Amino acid sequence: MATLLLRLAGPLQSWGIDSKFETRRTNDFPTKSGVIGLLAAALGFSRDEPLDRLTSLNFGVRVDKEGDLLTDFHTAKAQTKKQESHITNRFYLADAIFLAGLETNDIELLKELEAALKAPVFPLYLGRRACVPTMPLVLGIRELSLVEALQKEPWQLPKWQQKHLRNKYDGKLRLIIDAEIPNPSSVLRDLPISFSQKHRKFALRPVQELAYVEQKIEEVIEENIEEKIEEIPETKSEHDVFSNLGE
Repeated sequence: MATLLLRLAGPLQSWGIDSKFETRRTNDFPTKSGVIGLLAAALGFSRDEPLDRLTSLNFGVRVDKEGDLLTDFHTAKAQTKKQESHITNRFYLADAIFLAGLETNDIELLKELEAALKAPVFPLYLGRRACVPTMPLVLGIRELSLVEALQKEPWQLPKWQQKHLRNKYDGKLRLIIDAEIPNPSSVLRDLPISFSQKHRKFALRPVQELAYVEQKIEEVIEENIEEKIEEIPETKSEHDVFSNLGE
């Protein structure tokens, strides 16, 4: 088994599952359908292309930073004689960071996906077209199972954020993976059968939320600012900015 790891981070993300009509909600962690859409875009798939190779991948997510829920009150006017306005509420996750894993025995498929994500055919986005990912997106292939790879990969936060969130998370992060047990934690309509605009189709996907996994928090050195200021040598300039103004 091998696992391809992705870092899903950006100013905004939106992972919809049951969004309909004027209300476009987001899940609180990346969906398998959304990540498969990301892979399909990188590979240059058309909307009618079969997704079997991608849906067969085992998928899991580690929540490194939950982010904040943001609501966008959105209006759009139809270009018709009536000039009707449509009002929608769209939800996003702001400043969230996730570690996603894709597991399979087919190492060549993972290498193909890794190469495609580094040189995508179509633009990549985190759920919706307005949500652009920050780099690095691809962390590489690990010769580990899905759960092991998600557990062992370092926390994907800058050190200053690790210090800030130390008490909130206590070094324990959520882990959500494809379920292979009779009684999953929940069932989501999140397995894409077709992305065709004529007939989009999704199947149910059982998921399992594991107990929080311990994550090592890197030590952050606290600097004494006053000592740093004292170390700065005092300099004097011979230039007088008022010398040309006269008396």
